[in-house]
Amino acid sequence: MARVKSKGTGAELLMAALLKRNGLRFRAQAGDLPGKPDFVLRSRQVAIFVDGEFWHGRGFARWKSKLDGYWLRKISRNMHRDRRSFAALRKLGWSPVRVWESDLLRRPEAALFRIRDAYLRSRGKRLACMHARRLSGGS
Repeated sequence: MARVKSKGTGAELLMAALLKRNGLRFRAQAGDLPGKPDFVLRSRQVAIFVDGEFWHGRGFARWKSKLDGYWLRKISRNMHRDRRSFAALRKLGWSPVRVWESDLLRRPEAALFRIRDAYLRSRGKRLACMHARRLSGGS
C-alpha cells in the first residue's frame, strides 16, 4: 500500500502531456475544490479526475463479491465520496470529467475528446448564465 502513488502517476503524467500538447491551460492537484481534482481548467470550470478502476470501483458490482470486508468498505466509501464530490462541483458550476486510467492508457485521444467536449460546452453554459442574469437585471 505504501508504494501506491496518489499523485504523479503514469496516467496523470500522460494526461498532463496531452493537455499541454493540445494547448489547454491547466492547474494540477486543485486542493481548493471538492474531491481535489487531478487537473482543472479554471477558465472554463472543468475538473478532471484521472481515476484507477480498483480504487474508484469501476464495474464494482461484477467483482465486489471477491473482496473482504475491509476492501468492500474502502471502495464503497471511495465511490460515495466521488459521488458527493461530483455533485458539489456541479452545484458550484463546474463540469467534472472522470477519465479511467485504463481508458487513458489505451485510447488517450478518446479521453481528450471528452475533456474538450466539456471545455466547449462550458462556454455555452457560461454564456447562458450571463444572458439569464442580464435578463433578470442582475450584474
